[in-house]
Amino acid sequence: MSSGWLGGAGERPALALGGRTLDYRALGRAVAAFEAPEDGGVIVVRPEAHPVDTIVAVLAGLERGRPVLVGAETAPAEPLPAGTELALTTSGSSAPSGRPRIVARSSASWLASSTPLAEATGAGPDSVVRITGPLHVSMHLYAALHALHLGATASDEPHRGTIVHATPTRLARLLDGPAVPPTAVVAGAAANSGLRARAAARGMRLVEYYGAAELSFVAIGEGDGLRAFPGVEIELRPSAAGRELWARSPYLALGVVGGGMLRRDLSGFATVGDLAETLPHDADGSGERRFRILGRGDAAITVAGETVLAEDVERRLGELPGVAAAVVVGERDELLGQRLVAVVELTPSAEPEAVLAAARSLPPAWRPRRWHRSEAIPTTPSGKTARGAVASGLAAGRYPRIASPVAVDEAEVGA
Repeated sequence: MSSGWLGGAGERPALALGGRTLDYRALGRAVAAFEAPEDGGVIVVRPEAHPVDTIVAVLAGLERGRPVLVGAETAPAEPLPAGTELALTTSGSSAPSGRPRIVARSSASWLASSTPLAEATGAGPDSVVRITGPLHVSMHLYAALHALHLGATASDEPHRGTIVHATPTRLARLLDGPAVPPTAVVAGAAANSGLRARAAARGMRLVEYYGAAELSFVAIGEGDGLRAFPGVEIELRPSAAGRELWARSPYLALGVVGGGMLRRDLSGFATVGDLAETLPHDADGSGERRFRILGRGDAAITVAGETVLAEDVERRLGELPGVAAAVVVGERDELLGQRLVAVVELTPSAEPEAVLAAARSLPPAWRPRRWHRSEAIPTTPSGKTARGAVASGLAAGRYPRIASPVAVDEAEVGA
């Protein structure tokens, strides 16, 4: 195909998604036979579309020079940026309404990252790339297209896969299963040390990357910090909440329709407001800068004058014995300015009192003043924690409160 996305041919298996299978020959025929709307405009792929049909529509649009909008019911009212070939909906993790934004990009901006990712993960034509979420989510659509570009197989069958693409939440659930693939590509949030240890105990290699729908790949690593993804320049710039990560690369989106966090400068750098810090150089003498992503600057909570990042606290809570997942939000406090409220999903054998007592190990400003329990922390379609939905649930009283023996000593916080 002239679009460059199909690297396989003949009877090699291409797709095994949603109970349907296609080899590369059959996939090519399906793309050629695809009937696009005659108006010559945007091809819209609805979120409920079968995953095989989604892939066929995307490839057909790219082959014919028609922009494809994935994950929407209708074409957008606003025009897409010039040069748009792929348009992807995203609701983000913090928006309570889930109102989608549309991230517009060129096909080349994704194709350019294919070889560097394959080199980092060891993916190749013999790989079976397991998809763990709906294809209207950008990270999962990319994983499937990346497999096809390599001539590999994209599959959502639970017992197949040499490489799996997953968020930490979905990876944790996969690790509870009987079989795991040898390599996991983790994105959407940082994996905590407990998750890394569980993966290592199952013999799984974790390759983590930081990115965003608007930025694509930014940084990648294997547990010792993240380094710049090949082809990416990174700058950490001061902001009110901390050092904001800006990136310049050939992988950036063209723009966003419907608002969002994407900001650009005149030199070609862009950011979505995430904060990061530089780690000491690694011991191999490479001299590469290593980074740790701290979280979204708009999730900063000020407790007694100290800036606390919700995602930082959530990582620490997720490392406590008995905590399967955690969400932290801020609420007004007359003495402290703001205080932390935690909603936790506990493992079946966990004792809430033991979990809360273990939280005494956190720095004073990081200790939630109020604790609530959720049977299952809500997630976005991509598998990220749905922070906005949790905040709305708290306001509506949907999460029962856990009596807390670890109330913060106000004098201790301000010390």
